[in-house]
Amino acid sequence: MEKIVRQSLLYDFYGELLTEHQKAIYEDVVNNDMSYSEIARMNQISRQGVYDMIKRCDKILEEYEDKLQLVDKFMKARKQVEKMKDCISELMEENRDDRLNSKIEAIDRLSDRILDEF
Repeated sequence: MEKIVRQSLLYDFYGELLTEHQKAIYEDVVNNDMSYSEIARMNQISRQGVYDMIKRCDKILEEYEDKLQLVDKFMKARKQVEKMKDCISELMEENRDDRLNSKIEAIDRLSDRILDEF
């Protein structure tokens, strides 16, 4: 998984477990795509301080993931729902029964909602 995507997912799942200061700096790097220099200037700390904070937060978030596996479970569930959607599409193409198609469409809408919530 691309590093920034993984950082973003880890932050989404475990970010609330960081301190407010850690969250602010981590968000600026990961979500707001700010440079270490910009963040250092805004927070009146050194660029090295920002770098160290990000490394520390990465380690903390990875430790939570090692123990809880929420991101891994999320990614597996997402893949399963996407496979389900592929099967639904195939069924709709093959089937000509309107009643069955309406139920298949309802399942498709439900799977869309599940993916949207992810």
